[in-house]
Amino acid sequence: MTEVTGVVRGLGFVEILTSALSPAEQRPFLDFGYRTHETLRLLRLSLGGEMPPPPGRRTRRMRRRDQAASLAVDSASFPRFWQFDAEALTEARSATPVSRRRVMRDGGAIVGYAVTGRGDSNGFIQRLAVGPHNRGRGIGGALLADALRWLHRSGVHHVFVNTQPGNDAALSLYRRFGFTEQSEGLAVLRLADTPDVATPSDDKWVNR
Repeated sequence: MTEVTGVVRGLGFVEILTSALSPAEQRPFLDFGYRTHETLRLLRLSLGGEMPPPPGRRTRRMRRRDQAASLAVDSASFPRFWQFDAEALTEARSATPVSRRRVMRDGGAIVGYAVTGRGDSNGFIQRLAVGPHNRGRGIGGALLADALRWLHRSGVHHVFVNTQPGNDAALSLYRRFGFTEQSEGLAVLRLADTPDVATPSDDKWVNR
């Protein structure tokens, strides 16, 4: 870790951020001097034999031309630190062996989108975003139901999702679908030469 950190700082980076890590994964970073920058709650759902209920609204595959509008929804939905850009959206898609991206439209405009991934018997709700002005209309629930049905058909047994501690709307939605919070959450760690401040993205390495 010392060698890697030295290489990164030699490139001019004064701040290093990790991805979201479990408590066990955090230990060597904390020992090295990293500190907690952001925390996430981790929730889990066991998919039984019964298919989750169908979504109340139609979704469709995210096409390339949908990306800009989907990212605009994302920017309006999350604090700056957690917002996705095109690179982050691509990384989310490639984080699991199989992934699925869906959007929901209303009056021709994209009002929400979801990225779902799976590997072996585990599934992951990697992103679910609904624009602030379209919340409370069942859009998030429909996107989540669509994702869970796809995972169920694929033979997934357990589904995981994480969200910020203060995102009460998301936590309520996941709990309504049967997700339960795990005792140990995740954390993004930070190593920097400067005091802790908000950063403009969730990239692992931030060049100031």
